[in-house]
Amino acid sequence: MSYAQCPKKAGLPREIVKWLQSLELSFYPKNVRRDFSSGYLVAEIFSRYYPQDFPEHSYDKGTSLSAKQRNWSQIERSLQKQNLHLRKEVVDGTIHCKPGAAELLVKEVYTILTNRSIWGVEGPESDFTDQEYQKLLPTLARSTASKAIKNNLRITEIMAKPDISTNQRKAEVILHRHLEHRAAERALNPELCSSSTWSRAAVSFKEKKSASACQTLTG
Repeated sequence: MSYAQCPKKAGLPREIVKWLQSLELSFYPKNVRRDFSSGYLVAEIFSRYYPQDFPEHSYDKGTSLSAKQRNWSQIERSLQKQNLHLRKEVVDGTIHCKPGAAELLVKEVYTILTNRSIWGVEGPESDFTDQEYQKLLPTLARSTASKAIKNNLRITEIMAKPDISTNQRKAEVILHRHLEHRAAERALNPELCSSSTWSRAAVSFKEKKSASACQTLTG
């Protein structure tokens, strides 16, 4: 089976790309974040090694949150039979299409099934945010507090756990991290603080917290 050329921004090491191609999956993951979120491809990969425990016909190719939850719940049960484990925070990040989560999950699956190590699997935990992307942007083009929350708190997360207090705490963590980064930027670039752009953008922590959290959780 031949595949189209791997997209440049797949985010997977060449060794893993070759491994995935060798498995002759039903479709090639052109968009790693999207294509692994449902769990279907993950189950298909495991089925190549444990066909009895991961029957492909038992998994849904759908992309709805309910389909994803059913697939991942079944994957977890099948993994337990083999005494295998995927980190919950990585699975959750993959389900909700968080930046970097699916790539890390595929590395974990590769290591589990091949006993080969890939740099980064045992390294520092990712926070699965768009922080690295934001660093690539010019300072004044980076997300506002409200946008940071929208970018990093997915609607599927709220649907999966529709508890207002829980989601508000998540929003507050994102907001706190965003404000810390902005404070660090101002410390490194004090000349920007006096510009009219920064002055117009200055909003108190309390106002940002209230407006951003409410907008995200209700909208």
